[in-house]
Amino acid sequence: MGNIQRESFYQQFIELFENAKKNLSTAVNVTMVYSYYEAGRMIVEEEQHGKERAEYGKYILRELSERLTRVLGRGFSYDNLKLMRKFYLVYSKDSIGETAFPQLEKLPVTKEGRKFYLGWSHYIILMRISDIDERHFYEIEAYRNGWSKGELARQYGSSLYERLALSRNREEVMRLAIEGQAIENPKDIFKDPYVLEFTGLPELVTYSESELENKIIDNLQKFLLELGRGFTFVGRQVRFTFEEEHFRVDLVFYNRLLRCFVLFDLKIGQLKHQDIGQMQMYANYYDRKVKLGDENPTVGIIICKDKKDAIVEMTLPKDNNQIFASKPTCPLAWHRHE
Repeated sequence: MGNIQRESFYQQFIELFENAKKNLSTAVNVTMVYSYYEAGRMIVEEEQHGKERAEYGKYILRELSERLTRVLGRGFSYDNLKLMRKFYLVYSKDSIGETAFPQLEKLPVTKEGRKFYLGWSHYIILMRISDIDERHFYEIEAYRNGWSKGELARQYGSSLYERLALSRNREEVMRLAIEGQAIENPKDIFKDPYVLEFTGLPELVTYSESELENKIIDNLQKFLLELGRGFTFVGRQVRFTFEEEHFRVDLVFYNRLLRCFVLFDLKIGQLKHQDIGQMQMYANYYDRKVKLGDENPTVGIIICKDKKDAIVEMTLPKDNNQIFASKPTCPLAWHRHE
């Protein structure tokens, strides 16, 4: 067996046990979630036996916390037991469609027929969301995209659900709550605004488009999270030439779900019709010279300081499904270098 074959053999073994550890960790986390739900149910039912429910409830939680901590150790503080109680109260009245997770039919269910798919830290965040449809959306997307607790918190903090819902009719908003975000056409990947707080650029400073681009590249993983599902990074300042002129696209991505290139152009100033025309030219070049015959038309997205929707609509065709303009929202002050 050659060195290359041996390395491949070793790597397969490593991946086998790394995946086993990951699956075991996931199974343990989900099992604990069901335990916490059952604990919450037991606390609520015990409270209902008390005459003075509020005071009796506090007494039960404090006594239970002391006993569990003595026997089982950390993790059973008064506040944590309150969270378990809240968990039951929120999710005993909540259900979620099986269509979102058809591959997880064998998971256990609660007495109310509810299944849980994420770890406890995720549900601590989800419990705070009062709107049921919005909570379902984040639960589906967190599982589907493998979001960590921090990634879920960021997406919720950036109002992802509201940003997607604003551009959809009522039926499509309901679909978000039942199935999560479907990626079927270019409009499904577009957001207005894009949230770029991760760049860390402070207010009241001057910086150029290239500096903003550098910050995005430095935080590429977070930018990919903001873009959503199916994106892979292709390159920055990607050059192409025709008619002896050189052009550069700021950022080039590929979306595997739509099977198309997605081009980004960063504009510090207010969007002009020339900027839209330039992006249309970029997209035309990729369609005619770069993309393969079985791939879909290129999408172009311009991120700009400000835009007038009337100019965007008048510059683009009525049935536009290819070029989009979006304003970012983040603690940034946009200024050109003089």
